[in-house]
Amino acid sequence: MRRLFLPLAFLFSQFSFAQQVRPGTSAQIYNEIARLKNLTNVLYFAAHPDDENTRLLAWLANDQHIRTAYLSLTRGDGGQNILGKEQGAALGLIRTHELIEARRLDGAEQFFTRAIDFGFSKTHQETFKHWNEDQLVSDAVWVIRKFRPDVIICRFPPNEQAGHGQHAASAIIAEKAFAAAGDPTKYPDQLKYYGVWQPKRILFNSFRFGDRSTISEGDFKLPVGQYSALIGMGYGELAGISRSIHKSQGAGTPSTPGVQNEFFRLVAGEPITNSLFDGVDITWKRANRPEVGKEIDQILNAYDFRHPENSLGALLELRHDIEKVKDDYWRTQKLAELDEIIMQSTGLMAELYAKQPEAIAGSTLPFTMRLIARSSMPVTVESIVWPDGDTTMNYRLPHDSLITIDRSITIPASTPYTEPYWLAQQSEDGAHFVIPVDTLRGYPEAPNNLNAIVNVKVDGRTYPVPVPLSYKKLDPTRGDVIQNIRIVPPVTLEFTSGLLMVAPDGSLSAGVRIHTLKDLNNATLVLFNGTTSKVVKGISMTKGTDTTIYVNYTAKETAGSKDDFYLAATLAEGSNAYMRTKNLIEYDHIPTLQYFTNAYTKVLRSNWQSTAKRIGYIEGAGDLTPDILRLAGLQVDVLKPSDIDADRLKKYDAVLTGIRAVNTEKRMAVWMPELMRYVANGGTLVMQYNTLQDMSTTQLGPYPITLSSKRVTEEDAAVEFIVPDHKLLNHPNKITQQDFAGWVQERGLYYPAKWDEKYQTIFKMNDAGEEALTSATLYTQFGKGHYVYAPLSFFRQLPAGNKGAIRLLLNMLSVGK
Repeated sequence: MRRLFLPLAFLFSQFSFAQQVRPGTSAQIYNEIARLKNLTNVLYFAAHPDDENTRLLAWLANDQHIRTAYLSLTRGDGGQNILGKEQGAALGLIRTHELIEARRLDGAEQFFTRAIDFGFSKTHQETFKHWNEDQLVSDAVWVIRKFRPDVIICRFPPNEQAGHGQHAASAIIAEKAFAAAGDPTKYPDQLKYYGVWQPKRILFNSFRFGDRSTISEGDFKLPVGQYSALIGMGYGELAGISRSIHKSQGAGTPSTPGVQNEFFRLVAGEPITNSLFDGVDITWKRANRPEVGKEIDQILNAYDFRHPENSLGALLELRHDIEKVKDDYWRTQKLAELDEIIMQSTGLMAELYAKQPEAIAGSTLPFTMRLIARSSMPVTVESIVWPDGDTTMNYRLPHDSLITIDRSITIPASTPYTEPYWLAQQSEDGAHFVIPVDTLRGYPEAPNNLNAIVNVKVDGRTYPVPVPLSYKKLDPTRGDVIQNIRIVPPVTLEFTSGLLMVAPDGSLSAGVRIHTLKDLNNATLVLFNGTTSKVVKGISMTKGTDTTIYVNYTAKETAGSKDDFYLAATLAEGSNAYMRTKNLIEYDHIPTLQYFTNAYTKVLRSNWQSTAKRIGYIEGAGDLTPDILRLAGLQVDVLKPSDIDADRLKKYDAVLTGIRAVNTEKRMAVWMPELMRYVANGGTLVMQYNTLQDMSTTQLGPYPITLSSKRVTEEDAAVEFIVPDHKLLNHPNKITQQDFAGWVQERGLYYPAKWDEKYQTIFKMNDAGEEALTSATLYTQFGKGHYVYAPLSFFRQLPAGNKGAIRLLLNMLSVGK
């Protein structure tokens, strides 16, 4: 992952995501040359995206010129999404790329293990009930042996002070990996790829978060956050920009100027007295070539920020000297870094783009390659190795003059679909991703192999420069947007809904949307419910078109599946079968993301009733609840600002707020009085969970409610009915313990800590070993109407097709009818 330097990095991270070849700024090139001096690496270790200490990463990478990386155990799959409706693996994909973009800004690199984030856990014991500890230690050892850090730094301690079971688990795994990485008897299968490596020390980066402090007397103190004229800000300011890229998590962070202290405590290894690198020679003496370090100093001293190309001659001499270094690791690593610096110093720009964002393997597309160099030293393109052939050129690029080459390129037929490697196979246990090949372990994403290789000669040496096949468009508000070409199946299909309901009369209508990038002739659509198939024959389509085919089932045909069931779809044409659904994720701060799932839908048989028929919905951070309610037979209208008027709301049997509505919708402060007037006049208001972060109002109900961060994370936690005869538990659906079976990830989150005595509590529940929480649902009558505050995790249960959660929510919406 190429490290980009502000301000150029910030510009490109906002407007161009593909890894096209771009020269760095003078400041970036200077920083990269300075990094050549240091023969050491630092690995930061934590559990999730946004756990990393971006201020420390930015300082190490840009002030100390140290190669630095962050290893996150998970991709953040179990968190909440403040931007949209994505959950689970889709959210993990978003947060992976938010981390990648953050690293582009702060200059560090990124690694992961295969752990799936299953949501908040309170202890590491609970965490390791889900995760295979030894497997994750093995993944961490792999990264240590690959990256070879001298220092490992943990964000969290291995105990309850970590504040999250997965946080504590990250410290436990880090310490065990530190001990195992240098032992050849541990995970010996890795040694065919990388040798053993023993870091010098592992440290805990103690912290103070609000009123929580893990800092102790005697912790090593390190001042960071200094101002850098090269980037025009302090590293604390840069850290705020980097961390604020975690937009889906709502992790916007202030850019704080000024020097601040970081604190460290030894976990294992050699003690620390004066420096993070005590006892480690990080200079070129480490490779027995101290003169190389002096040579780099001379290049830095003579560096001309107006003309970085003036350093080319010295850089080429330096390359000649580094080639003679006997230490294989440092020779290989520093030559790779130096080659990038040389190319940047030539001012080389190369891009290769088409006008369409996706293609199928084997297809031919027109592409444009553009090349330019801005160096007084001759830069010659010897040849270009295209994905479908070679072109010998031996063409000297004129100084600062753009060269354009138009060529049709055939995508190799063997090119795999563009998808995250960790999602290419379904997880076998729901707790660990499947890594298809060992060599991908740790990578944030698979290396892009769909490139043209431009062989560039400078001073008699040829440098192969990969240029990715990309898609480029001009966006009216963002300017040029460049993204890698996405390879897709010739045909994709998806159900019109991920959840279907059998009609009251037993019939079912299932819609399947087909998109084809090839001509289809006499294809057959097959829907399979586990026992029988429905077939639609004679489907013909022109490439580039879409159609939706509805398959109807009679009550007799669905009767064979007495319980809920799944429908799977396959489109067959001759010997070819297509069964993949393409899922796209599009947000401005990350590239367009693509992953595939098998085409299927879950079919539910209704076991609920609702006396509420028409619902007004106030959007929050994004959840699928209104879609599920519509499938359940209710009319759900998404309310506009002009609708939030007590008199206009009279037509609704109930109003439901989306998750985190008080956090994401700033107008809730002025809407709440109208909503309370609606309730007082006889309406019903049901509020889903909100958090303590950035609340637009603290008036959550007709009487005071104070939120907390308390939650019940064990999805199978026992639920006790405090008021068994309460209307919420009996009308129109009789709620029993069975309605709480099969919940996913958690019971609920951000439960109120305090509430007015006028509220009734309905449920009592708790995680093992903890005091019972009674605020999973608060109910009160207010005026002629009803108010319910329910931080239960409906937003996870309804998309999963949990009928007990549907029944309970319908009772809440129907409490006034």
